[in-house]
This record gives sequence, structure tokens and C-alpha cells, in this order.
Amino acid sequence: MADFAPVTLTGDVVTLEPLDRGHTDELAVAVSDGRLWELWYTSVPTPAGMAAGVEARLTRQEAGEMLPFVVRRNADGAVVGATTYCHADLAVPRLEVGYTWTAASAQRTGVNAESKLLLLTHAFETVGCLAVEFRTHWHNRQSRAAIARLGAKQDGVLRNHGRMPGGSLRDTVVFSTTDAEWPAVRGGLRHRLARHAG
Repeated sequence: MADFAPVTLTGDVVTLEPLDRGHTDELAVAVSDGRLWELWYTSVPTPAGMAAGVEARLTRQEAGEMLPFVVRRNADGAVVGATTYCHADLAVPRLEVGYTWTAASAQRTGVNAESKLLLLTHAFETVGCLAVEFRTHWHNRQSRAAIARLGAKQDGVLRNHGRMPGGSLRDTVVFSTTDAEWPAVRGGLRHRLARHAG
């Protein structure tokens, strides 16, 4: 997986840029749109904690554990979220798309659909993945519905899989898309984006 390296992915709606420290202030503004850190079933940095969150992701990137991106809306150049390639298993190869959040005003606008189209296209067609995984909290119904709309299939639920910052236990819902399913998923995402454009 020599292509598992920082890369800029550009679409019609958004551009995914490799995360760097210079994005911190823009991310703090984006996360304030909807006060996303207040959702109890997610782990989204607060504006004040954004610098530490960026540093943590960059440290994990240097360790080869993840490739984090910011999501920039092409229409106005605003950063409207973040997403990440993580938990890569280079022997298969497979990876997870996770640590994703989108500013409230950018949700259901094509931003997430095109972000996933760009990430999945790169994962399957450049990196050569055989499967791409998505995980979310059992109680994050909005995220579960969004993943299902992508065309990913639910693999199962990992019970008491993690502990949230407030101490509660998390049941993690695991979804994935395989390389054989990718053409149909790609077609569905392109159709959704065409409807947003119309």
C-alpha cells in the first residue's frame, strides 16, 4: 500500500486536504456550527481543544496509524469538517474511514456524500483496498443512517467496545463495503450528488 500517504482529493463540492496545524482555527469555527462537541455519543473536539485534537491526529499520522483530512467546501472555501483514514491493515489491504464530523449547516448538502465518494474512490481504485470499514456509536442514529445511505452493509455490533469521555460504555456498530460492492456504491453516491447539483 505505497499509496497510503497524505494526498489531496478534489471533487466538485469539496476538497479533502491533508490536515496540518494551520487548519486549527478554521476547524474551531466549523465545529462551533452546531456545537458538535455537545453530542454525548460522539468525541468531537471543542473549539478550545481543537489544537490538541489536531496535534493528536498528526502524532498518529507520523506513527503511520492514520491519514487525517479537513473537508473544504469549494463554493466558498470554508472548512466544514474533518475525516480520516484509520486502522489500516496493510496485509489485506483494508482500512476504516472514521473520526468524521461535519458542521451542522453543511449536513445533507452533498458534502458528506462527495467526501465519502472521494475517500472510497481513492481507497479502492488507488490504494487497492479489498474492504473499507465504517464504525459508529450504537446511539448515533444519524451517523448509522448516513452510513447505510452510502450503501455500506452492517457487519455487526461490538458490545461494550469502548469507553466514552464521560465514562459510559459504547456499543460500536461496524459497517463495511467490499471491492465487489464498490461499483454499486459508487453509482449510488454519484446519483445522490447529481440530485444535489440539480
